[in-house]
Amino acid sequence: MSAATQALLRVQGLSRSFGGLRAVDDLSFEIAAGEILGLLGPNGSGKTTAMNLISGALTADAGTVEFDGEPVQHLPAFRLAHRGLARSFQLVRVPASLSCLENVISGLAFGPRGVWGAVARERALALLARVGLADKADALAGELTYIDQKRLELARALALQPKLLLLDEWLAGLNPTELVDGIALVRQIRDDGLTILMVEHVMEAIRALCGRCVVMNVGRKIAEGPTAEVLEHPEVLTAYLGGAADA
Repeated sequence: MSAATQALLRVQGLSRSFGGLRAVDDLSFEIAAGEILGLLGPNGSGKTTAMNLISGALTADAGTVEFDGEPVQHLPAFRLAHRGLARSFQLVRVPASLSCLENVISGLAFGPRGVWGAVARERALALLARVGLADKADALAGELTYIDQKRLELARALALQPKLLLLDEWLAGLNPTELVDGIALVRQIRDDGLTILMVEHVMEAIRALCGRCVVMNVGRKIAEGPTAEVLEHPEVLTAYLGGAADA
């Protein structure tokens, strides 16, 4: 990202340890408004821990997170949501006993500009249609297929009216047709004005969506730059030869 480009998210020196494990070690990068940035690395590299630190689910041991021009590293997740940061999770988290419509309405109610009643219902139906769930508004979330639960989680995140969307392996586990649709949906969300940070192992999606990537290994950043160049970096190629469970 050029110095003249306004950063929506700026991470500097971010670190977090769990006992003797340094899960994230002096991580720094920036995301420009309107960009899709890939956060890559083999299993165990610390990507999800980094997402948890940025989103307020975890507190950093050191370093800063600046979002929309303000330091936010000590704010809890709900405060960041009100400021315009939303995320998905590796393991889908949607209230199973609520209908799809109720799930999205709850997101609208607790967003930075709360919406209720008939207006909330109208917006929730529009969001469900946007993610491909127009015909499942009354279905219980717990009865959805895996991909449809992912779509619902995305609709809930979009209900928060975010400026920055963190996607943690949202495209994982999709069949080829679903992947094409998923890539198109993420691209449309970006085109509608959102900035996206995505952790992803599906290289087809990374190449299609991310102009730039940051690559981590064993908690540290090992490469950053244009996607095509980063994916050919010798240290990146070496890192992807092995790994353990993601931090």
